[in-house]
Amino acid sequence: MTAITYELIKTDKQTGARLGRVHTPHGSFDTPTFMPVGTLATVKTMSPEELENMGAKIILSNTYHLWLRPGEEIIREAGGLHKFMNWDGAILTDSGGFQVFSLSDMREIKEEGVHFRNHLNGDKLFLSPEKAMQIQNALGSDIMMAFDECPPYPATHEYMKNSVERTSRWAERCLTAHERKNDQGLFGIVQGGEFEDLRKQSARDLVSLDFPGYAVGGLSVGEPKDVMNRVLDFTTPWLPANKPRYLMGVGSPDSLIDGAIRGIDMFDCVLPTRIARNGTCMTSNGRLVVRNAKYARDFSPIDENCDCHVCRNYTRAYIRHLIKCNETFGFRLTTYHNLHFLLKLMEQVRTAISEDRLGDFREEFFEQYGLNKPNAKNF
Repeated sequence: MTAITYELIKTDKQTGARLGRVHTPHGSFDTPTFMPVGTLATVKTMSPEELENMGAKIILSNTYHLWLRPGEEIIREAGGLHKFMNWDGAILTDSGGFQVFSLSDMREIKEEGVHFRNHLNGDKLFLSPEKAMQIQNALGSDIMMAFDECPPYPATHEYMKNSVERTSRWAERCLTAHERKNDQGLFGIVQGGEFEDLRKQSARDLVSLDFPGYAVGGLSVGEPKDVMNRVLDFTTPWLPANKPRYLMGVGSPDSLIDGAIRGIDMFDCVLPTRIARNGTCMTSNGRLVVRNAKYARDFSPIDENCDCHVCRNYTRAYIRHLIKCNETFGFRLTTYHNLHFLLKLMEQVRTAISEDRLGDFREEFFEQYGLNKPNAKNF
């Protein structure tokens, strides 16, 4: 029995983008899709019921953070992550690899794993492929991620080659250590930086291990967007057409569309929730900073073209007032809107693929969003 399966429904004739469906032990979701990030078993300021109402089918939580707080054994005792957080949909857990390499300055990479310090209190910790699998098996997520090395950007070809080879060895160890193959799917992570030969090597290594899905890692780490698109252009062709493809850490509207055009099925990012807490909103006409003074007497919705609960019921002036007063409800409203915006955008992308017009949709969206203007403000 395979816990995760992918169904390819249609390919867009304009761009080659894929319309598909991923089946998990906790329901199916249509792709391309955006996954809201609930790092600590909660999408910041949102309830599971609100996420369900806005159309979310899968969310992401993080192994590293849940290992530290509250600990995987408490979540196991609660009946797993789904019961612990009262979420009936699918859950993907990141392996913690990115956090180990991004949050801790004091780390030592060895073949057995990574020695580093807890970013909260400085305690010495050790995370290995086997430990990452043990934690994720305890969490009970539908989709687990292999433990990989997340190299810095930029990095030399020599460094990246050694990193890719280590990630491939760690991926094999993850498969061996994974104890719940019947009800948890494990995805491999393709690395290789901006080097085509190394991306090809990484993809071939991982595909030979026959994971039920594959992620493209090491992007959205500071490289220009044209570099990310170029890497996707030469990476996704090496990934199986009958399995889901996941681009990690990407959530700006333009990159979601461009990623889908390059054959990506799944995306996640903290961007919509993080910028919401600063009063920044995604709208059909581009970026809007609702906390700015010019909205103090603006009694229109955040986005006239949005049908979300927030835009139907609250004004820019009211939301600005809440955020300026540091009221949590204001952050909730901007977060709800941003997540709804991206989920709706992916629904529009899926419709465009079904009608063989994703290329046209991209041009229309970029024009209305203001991305075709010189020095356009993006996220």
